[in-house]
Amino acid sequence: MIKLVACDLDGTLFNSNMTVSEVNAQAVKNAQNNGIEFLIATGRAPRESRSILRDANLHTGFINLNGALVFNEAGQLMVKHSIPTQKAIQIVNLLHKAGFYFEVVTENQVYSENLEQRITNIAHLMVDLNPLLDFRQAVAISAGNKTIMNMKQVPSFTELLADPEIEVMKFIAFDSRGHEAFADVKKEIAELGDLVITSSSSSNIEINADEAQKGLALLDYAKLKNIKKDEIAAIGDNLNDESMIRAAGVGVAMGNAIPLIKDIAQVTTKNNNEDGVAYILNQFIKDNQQK
Repeated sequence: MIKLVACDLDGTLFNSNMTVSEVNAQAVKNAQNNGIEFLIATGRAPRESRSILRDANLHTGFINLNGALVFNEAGQLMVKHSIPTQKAIQIVNLLHKAGFYFEVVTENQVYSENLEQRITNIAHLMVDLNPLLDFRQAVAISAGNKTIMNMKQVPSFTELLADPEIEVMKFIAFDSRGHEAFADVKKEIAELGDLVITSSSSSNIEINADEAQKGLALLDYAKLKNIKKDEIAAIGDNLNDESMIRAAGVGVAMGNAIPLIKDIAQVTTKNNNEDGVAYILNQFIKDNQQK
C-alpha cells in the first residue's frame, strides 16, 4: 500500500507550459482524499514552488532545493542543509572563471547577476525538457512567467556572500551546449569536498551540500511519519530525481524521463504532457482500495 508519494515538478507534474494541468491537480487531491500524502520534491526554491502550487489550488509538503530544505504540509521547516559560506565563495570563483551563467539560491530568494541571461537560459532548459517547444515560444513563456522571473538581480555574488545574513542552499549553472560543457568545472567543484552535483536537464548542473539529496530527504521525512520504504513512491524524470527513485519502494519514471531514470524505476508512466502523474496516482488509489 502506498502512503507517501514524492513528485518532481519540472518535466513531471508540470507540462510544457510549466503549469499543473487540471487533470493532474484533481488526481493529487483524489490521492490526498484517499489517504496518500503527496510531497513535492523539486530543485526549485520554496517561494516559487509554493506560488505554482497555490495557482493550482494544491496544498502539500515540500522537499525544496533537492533536499536542502524540507517543509511539512503546514509549512513548518523540518530539515535544512546549507553550503558553508567559504565553500560557496570558492564555487562562485570557479563558475565565474569558467564563464558560466549561474544563480545563487537561499531559503527565501533566488539571485542573478543578469536577468536577461536568466530568460535565455531558462528557455534553453524548457526546450531541453520539452522538445516539441520552439525556442522562441520558450523565451516568451520565460519572460512572461511571474514565477520564473520572481528573483533578485545583484551587482556581484562576491558582494552578496559578504553579507553574513546570506545562507546559500544551492547553486544552479546553465549551458545550452549540454553536460559536456560542465565536465571540467564539475571535477574542480567535486575536489572541494562535501558537495553533490546533479542536474534537472542536460543544460544545467545543480550544486548542493552533500546531505541535500531528494532521496535522503524523502527517507528522513518518511521516518518522521512512521512510513516504511515499501509504502513510498517517487515520481521523476531527470538526474536530480535519481536518489529518490532509488530510495522509494516504488520508483516511477515519466514517459519523457531520461534513460537512466527509466532503467532504475520499477514503473514507467505516461509523459508530462499526457498527465503521467495523474495516471500513476489513479493506479495507486485503485491498488490501495483493493488491499
